Amino acid sequence: MGLQPLEFSDCYLDSPWFRERIRAHEAELERTNKFIKELIKDGKNLIAATKSLSAAQRKFAHSLRDFKFEFIGDAETDDERCIDASLREFSNFLKNLEEQREIMALSVTETLIKPLEKFRKEQLGAVKEEKKKFDKETEKNYSLIDKHLNLSAKKKDSHLQEADIQVEQNRQHFYELSLEYVCKLQEIQERKKFEFVEPMLSFFQGMFTFYHQGHELAKDFNHYKMELQINIQNTRNRFEGTRSEVEELMNKIRQNPKDHKRASQFTAEGYLYVQEKRPAPFGSSWVKHYCMYRKAAKKFNIIPFEHRSGGKLGDGEVFYLKECTKRHTDSIDRRFCFDVEAADRPGVSLTMQAFSEEERKQWLEALGGKEALFHSFNRAIVPRPEGSAQLDKMGFTILRKCISAVETRDVKTCNEVDLENSIDWEVKTITSALKQYLRSLPEPLMTYELHGDFIVPAKSGSPESRVNAIHFLVHKLPEKNKEMLDILVKHLTNVSNHSKQNLMTVANLGVVFGPTLMRPQEETVAAIMDLKFQNIVVEILIENHEKIFRTLPDATFPEPVSLSPSPPNAPPRQSKRQGQRTKRPVAVYNLCLELEDGDSPNPPKEDTPPSSLDSLSSPSPTTATVPGPPGPDKNHLLADGGSFGDWTSTGTSQPRSCMVQWLNPQSPTTPSCNPAVRPPSPKSAPVPLSPATVADKPPESVINRKARAVYPCEAEHSSELSFEIGAIFEDVQTSREPGWLEGTLNGKRGLIPQNYVKLL
Repeated sequence: MGLQPLEFSDCYLDSPWFRERIRAHEAELERTNKFIKELIKDGKNLIAATKSLSAAQRKFAHSLRDFKFEFIGDAETDDERCIDASLREFSNFLKNLEEQREIMALSVTETLIKPLEKFRKEQLGAVKEEKKKFDKETEKNYSLIDKHLNLSAKKKDSHLQEADIQVEQNRQHFYELSLEYVCKLQEIQERKKFEFVEPMLSFFQGMFTFYHQGHELAKDFNHYKMELQINIQNTRNRFEGTRSEVEELMNKIRQNPKDHKRASQFTAEGYLYVQEKRPAPFGSSWVKHYCMYRKAAKKFNIIPFEHRSGGKLGDGEVFYLKECTKRHTDSIDRRFCFDVEAADRPGVSLTMQAFSEEERKQWLEALGGKEALFHSFNRAIVPRPEGSAQLDKMGFTILRKCISAVETRDVKTCNEVDLENSIDWEVKTITSALKQYLRSLPEPLMTYELHGDFIVPAKSGSPESRVNAIHFLVHKLPEKNKEMLDILVKHLTNVSNHSKQNLMTVANLGVVFGPTLMRPQEETVAAIMDLKFQNIVVEILIENHEKIFRTLPDATFPEPVSLSPSPPNAPPRQSKRQGQRTKRPVAVYNLCLELEDGDSPNPPKEDTPPSSLDSLSSPSPTTATVPGPPGPDKNHLLADGGSFGDWTSTGTSQPRSCMVQWLNPQSPTTPSCNPAVRPPSPKSAPVPLSPATVADKPPESVINRKARAVYPCEAEHSSELSFEIGAIFEDVQTSREPGWLEGTLNGKRGLIPQNYVKLL
């Protein structure tokens, strides 16, 4: 039961029970007063905590905004850029959220704290003052009554009447004060219900507004959040693919570290200990140096470096080598030593110590010392082993049959698969075979030559410019490569259209087929870091298949200079893969590529780009005579044929037609099978012929000119010249060897790659 009402009539009786009811009302108001006081204190603590939280959130937001991810390589993918920008988006989200929180904190003060303080001060405080007056008048009234009743009856009547009037007046004043106090007590009991709850409602309305604003921010953020989840998943998928490639390369290098040294502009480089002589009696000391030597210029660079001092790099020295001499242990109390004499410092000789006998022999070879071993100190590009797969009729048959099998096959359980019947092979087996075929091609389907060109637009530019650039580059591919790519990408487009069922999204297909369709010619970690951009190129092909393969690129679309970046050391020489000199492309030396009737997927075209020769010249199941320098590769068997799964046809060869009209853009209307007719390949430098060829009279296009080297080159054949950047060639003439010049350097005449020099 609640408080009993205070009747005004009871004020005159002022009974004990009336007083009990008043005390009950007063106790309730005191409890209310303490509660509101504690609530105001908690509210202020809440505001302080909110401000502390807001400050912490803002600091967290600033930390997110100021941090930036670093990346490996020279560019980021769009997904990585979005992930990088996500920290700023998170920061902005928190900033906007904290602005709303500050508004809420201010509203707590205005809508809760101040109204409660006002109610407590003006209403509860007023009741307290009334209580003090009531208690004081009660004491005064009843004291006066006691005193009045103690008057002697023997007093004069006038005195007694005056006392009676005074007592009555005092009682009337007490009754009036009692009535007002009782009224105030009951009023405040009723008023507190809305005076207290209304500020609470305003407080919660402010909280609801804050959370509603947060909800609206979350709704606005939701679309970005979903896109970011896709960016993260794509990046994770590419990471998995890149990690497997990096681990594979790491294992290859772990097994054969000497076979995977990167191509370098230096003939030899590595650490050597150099003896530094001191005045007696201090003797000498041995200091570790990183040494670099260029054989063509005989230039030797040495830089002191100590790993144990935190990688301290000292001042380097440069000198030109005069001679190198091996030191025997009977002349020095150290192993693996040799002396080098500087040509530009007469009388100066340095004693150096290699890490092992093998390394000393390699340095002696590079420096022209004695007991040199005839093997290269720096291995250049390590060629991938060539498979037996070819871009021929068999290859197109394999591709089409695999695609047909995948697109028409119903998924079966393990119990339903008949291993004796190839029709019942699992789709995974078929797709693996297809990828294995593509990876077994002598070069990737999108060619080594255009690999860097395809990567460049994937690293920058707008989406439209990327599509236009890749559209342009696809039509620079050799005809067979482009047609096979068209067939494959059309299939991948069909697969991606059913991604809800097969989970193979465009991004997933890019991860799977990026390394299959595109590969760098040199396996390095830097090249593997570009794997994600290969995936993006494949994604663009899939998403824009109709435009790229069914329409011609814009004739006014300029070929960006950046689409053909030169490698750090030298331009690529496609038909001369270092380390495989005996395996020469067929089309460059023998235009009698004979194909079965209908072997070519398209009718012969006269406008086939010259770059197509490199890819079409891949070894095929034919035997061809390849002209070249004397030796075992004079009559080179290009391929042994072979089988691929159950799709291989093994029949006798039918009469084959000559494809010179297609392969020779210089004579599109005159078929010829003369091996001497060699179409130029502007972007590649073929392997030179025998030294006798150099003496033949060249065409008169370039005669008696000078040229400057813009890239360094190490000779890989006796008819070639080695040179450094800046070397000046005399009496430069066009060679019969397509893509090569003849010139004289330091009194020696030989072949020069045309795209390594600039005519003066």
